[in-house]
Amino acid sequence: MESVGLLTGGPWIYAVIAASVLLDVFLPVLPSGVLVITAATAAAGAATGQVSPHEVPDILALIFCATTASVLGDLVAYRLAWRGGARLDRAIARSRRLTGAQERLGAALARGGGTLVVLARFAPAGRSVVSLGAGAAHRRVRDFLPWSALAGLSWAAYSVALGYYGAQWLGTTWLATGVSALALFGAGAAAAFVMRRQPAPAP
Repeated sequence: MESVGLLTGGPWIYAVIAASVLLDVFLPVLPSGVLVITAATAAAGAATGQVSPHEVPDILALIFCATTASVLGDLVAYRLAWRGGARLDRAIARSRRLTGAQERLGAALARGGGTLVVLARFAPAGRSVVSLGAGAAHRRVRDFLPWSALAGLSWAAYSVALGYYGAQWLGTTWLATGVSALALFGAGAAAAFVMRRQPAPAP
């Protein structure tokens, strides 16, 4: 608990989490999910009376911080892809994966549903593909933004819940953080599998 507290005990942890979540749309290797889980694990220590509530992050503030950074990151990628022009269009056309994801996203948004956007937030690099694909295809921001917000909130709440309740069951230890992180990666693998199972619409 002491080592976790040293990492998450200051207000700067919110800035670190926000920066990591915002930037991982461009650098999916950033451990933003692990950071959120670690902070939530530390927060569980206050609930069990092991540490003062003032020494650990606040649960609601964590969720708000991670959600806001997720949506802002999506919008930055969306706007960059929107303005990317013919060069970005050619790059997407060369990638079968990006082209298929763009087609699925367009069909989903056209039907008024954005389940794909929510699933992609959990899948490895899925958030990047969807945000860039939506911008490159010039999808309306009013169609994309609400689903991006729901995706960010779902991901943030799930990550915080894993860290918090994992610590409740296993104690505020690195074991709890590791098990919670594995559960997050498992959800990402499941989301990627579901996304691959969805057929691309016919031309």
